[in-house]
Amino acid sequence: MSEAKKTPFYEKHTALNGKIVDYNGWLLPVQFPQGLVEEVRDTRKRATIFDVSHMGEVSVKGSDAENFLQKILTNDVSKLKDNAIMYSPVCYPDGGVVDDILIYRVSSDNYLLVVNAANTEKDFAWFQENCSGDVKLENLSSQYAQIALQGPNSKAILQKLTEVDLTEMKFYRFQADVSVAGVNCIVSRTGYTGEDGFEVYCKNEGAIDLWNAVWEEGQNKELRPAGLGARDVLRLEASLPLYGHELSKDITPLQAGLNKFVKLDKPVPFNGQEALKKQAQEGLPKKLYGLEMLERGVPREGYTVKSGEQEIGWVSSGSYSPTLEKFIAMAFLDPGIQEQDEEVDVAIRKRTYRAKTIKLPFYRRGK
Repeated sequence: MSEAKKTPFYEKHTALNGKIVDYNGWLLPVQFPQGLVEEVRDTRKRATIFDVSHMGEVSVKGSDAENFLQKILTNDVSKLKDNAIMYSPVCYPDGGVVDDILIYRVSSDNYLLVVNAANTEKDFAWFQENCSGDVKLENLSSQYAQIALQGPNSKAILQKLTEVDLTEMKFYRFQADVSVAGVNCIVSRTGYTGEDGFEVYCKNEGAIDLWNAVWEEGQNKELRPAGLGARDVLRLEASLPLYGHELSKDITPLQAGLNKFVKLDKPVPFNGQEALKKQAQEGLPKKLYGLEMLERGVPREGYTVKSGEQEIGWVSSGSYSPTLEKFIAMAFLDPGIQEQDEEVDVAIRKRTYRAKTIKLPFYRRGK
């Protein structure tokens, strides 16, 4: 086993008394002394700072870059404009998911792919295997640090540190070569919490200066640190998929309800296209639902879901929701189940607990 890696912000987390865990080979804070519940509430009401330096970054350059991306992505990258970002699953030929990634378009021959930390090496190998023509791939993951600033106060904090007008940066847009407190950065506006927020990437050598500036300015707006635990609950409340839970080599994007990111009629053939077309025509074996617990029980990943005595699926992600003050879960169930208010049972240890289906997402900002 190789030694777990530290991000440039490791000492910052320990100084804030973060509880450090090994997450996919990275030493990262799972929570801070205020606790997961307060970190979720701070994100929803004020602002939090997350260390997401473990995420992978892959550069794709060359005159055939778009053709390469069209082959590996289910989404249609030809629709992407400069300084815009696209979300897309990456599929195997059988429709199973390699990963779900973000594509940053710098220009028609220059893209940055942001991939899940646990999948970085696997993804890069898959990209290389599917690469042809004038395409240069480079794994930049070890060179970059990244923070995510999330919550209603995020823009006010970050705006104090840059001359770029963040109001002009719309959702799923980015700008490169942005000076943030004197550090050269890429700034984007996507988020994985359901709140407004920004991602700030910089080279490792500028990371501490960046953190210090954001942290100091953030104290004027009640900025707090947040860890992996809160990040997972926040994305669950917003019903955003997590690879290994709602997506995997055995779970297609259609089962996960990501149909709008799968362009089955894309003119350029892509990996998994025929398998996904067949699944769309023949019907899904299971599909993703939301569950709200009607009895006090924690619906954890892998727990069986029943209708009467019949097993109808399993929980993919579940937790207590501090925002909704309820226990919630996403689950893969038989597609005949109603999406709203159908009662089911979740098997937790030696008994079952009542739940009902609820339309996703559980939480949407402003509603």
